[in-house]
Amino acid sequence: MPSSVSSPTAYKLKLTSPIGTLLAEHDGERVTGLHLPKPGTHQKHPFAAEPSRDDALGWALSEQLRDYFRGRRREFDLPLSLAGTEFQQRVWAALSEIPYGETRSYSDIAAMVGIPKAPRAVGQANSRNPVPIIVPCHRVLASGNRLGGYMGSGPDGPGAELKRWFLRHEGVAGW
Repeated sequence: MPSSVSSPTAYKLKLTSPIGTLLAEHDGERVTGLHLPKPGTHQKHPFAAEPSRDDALGWALSEQLRDYFRGRRREFDLPLSLAGTEFQQRVWAALSEIPYGETRSYSDIAAMVGIPKAPRAVGQANSRNPVPIIVPCHRVLASGNRLGGYMGSGPDGPGAELKRWFLRHEGVAGW
């Protein structure tokens, strides 16, 4: 007898923002992904929500992102379902503890997750963060308060200016 297993509905939302079009994903109950635009590839627009009327989580996600970009939100209060290894999960939890407007180093995060000699592994986990902005990977800097990488590129790569944008937006001194 065949079993009927229902798979969760996948919602994909395009949300415009001051940094370009974001692609958000959720399953109706938890946010599963947020994809930032590749720098220089999207036109920038004021933030606007585009979920359907019956998409409560989509509206909450859109509203919280809009408030973040307007400087009215410093923390996100959204249910998340993040696919990753146990180590990645620990790193992402540590990133969520970095307050708005503050930064930590990759070494700081490695110490927070109990593996102080693993700042490079922290960087790799950081680059695989499925919900940037919400889990603030942009708040992690290389040693000596250097920019480090962002969006899979080094400090001079295409993601660097976007990381600087987030740091300036949050009022981090020197960016």
